[in-house]
Amino acid sequence: MIDAPPRSAWLVLLGGLVGWLASVTLTVERIRLYTNPDYQPSCSINPILSCGTVMGRPQASVFFDVPNPLIGVVGFSVVVTLGVLAVSGVRIPRWAWGGLWVGTLLGTGFICWLIFQSLYRINALCPYCMVVWAIITPLLAAITQILWGGARGPLGVAAEWRWTVVAIFYAVVLLLVFLQFQDYWLTLV
Repeated sequence: MIDAPPRSAWLVLLGGLVGWLASVTLTVERIRLYTNPDYQPSCSINPILSCGTVMGRPQASVFFDVPNPLIGVVGFSVVVTLGVLAVSGVRIPRWAWGGLWVGTLLGTGFICWLIFQSLYRINALCPYCMVVWAIITPLLAAITQILWGGARGPLGVAAEWRWTVVAIFYAVVLLLVFLQFQDYWLTLV
């Protein structure tokens, strides 16, 4: 059983809520687009920031033709549930945190694949998807701290350097987004 540090517990809860809200919003937008092909999603802002473009691609439904946002709704519901329990002071078994860590690690890998697809195959960015991109690594960092904060060995090192990894992830993604769409961004200046 693990007592989650309050700061990490709150980060899990708030990150889960943000990811869940982004996933629900994307699901609603996708349903509206399916029921009305002329619908203009609220997140289609310009040629680069365009949810409609992203939603219409095969990459938007990778697993068994289930829309990715529905996977997010389910996954982030688990995160929110454990976050609520942790913030409430409930001691959660190590295996539950371990399962959440593995799920978040797999989610991070999936997000990296989606970032690549958005940048280099679809050539458009979905603002709500980018919210999920932004929240997944801090969630992984918080769960890593809960599981291995103060541990010795490689896992303890991972917990100690977790925010550096998050900062590097953000810097790399921002650089890739800028480089891929620099011609467009520079026209806005």
